[in-house]
Amino acid sequence: MQLTQIASLLICVAAISTGQILFKVAASQAIGDGFSIQRLAMNVPLLLGVAIYGAATLFWIWLLRITPLTTAYPFMAISFILVPAAAAMFLGEPIYLRTVIGSILIAVGIFLTVAH
Repeated sequence: MQLTQIASLLICVAAISTGQILFKVAASQAIGDGFSIQRLAMNVPLLLGVAIYGAATLFWIWLLRITPLTTAYPFMAISFILVPAAAAMFLGEPIYLRTVIGSILIAVGIFLTVAH
């Protein structure tokens, strides 16, 4: 696999993960302000999350044209590492030992799956 493909897949996964964090922020704000469709429609983190997640999905579809799914899909598991790490850094959520161990196992699994 070419370095540009790896970089592109990592950018896509980072964007998907960013969208997830923004969805969490949006959900927290929606609960804090009281839920209404109008407030949700004006929720900036939600709008940003939808835009980033949508763009990342379109990018993913483009990447699948040049990368076999069996090679590309394991990269999506990186989001299971990035999202908890970002939640801890930006949202103050705790990281437990089991999360760290699981993240290490995911990283090893990705390496075993895509390394040639």
